[in-house]
Amino acid sequence: MVNSSSPSMFSVVFVVIAIAIVAAFVFVIYSVIRNGARARQAGLDPLTLQTDLAAKVMNSEMLAPDRPMAERLAEIDTLLAAGAISEAEHAAARARILGSA
Repeated sequence: MVNSSSPSMFSVVFVVIAIAIVAAFVFVIYSVIRNGARARQAGLDPLTLQTDLAAKVMNSEMLAPDRPMAERLAEIDTLLAAGAISEAEHAAARARILGSA
């Protein structure tokens, strides 16, 4: 015979599971708030962060198609002629372009 004044095993398990679920919700809410604060400190908008990062990745040089060597050499020649880079920078860029071929 089961004593009605003692809690049943079902109610103990139910309480433990309920506490675990509440703790998980609290942790998720805390994580979202903390990540949002970190993004704001870094000068980013937490609501558009994924889109901003995806746009930067898609527009990065790493994903850009390789341009022909002649085009890249012409670009640094134009920069040198415009005075945007020095002779040393031009020589270094030229060596880097020719070395990557």
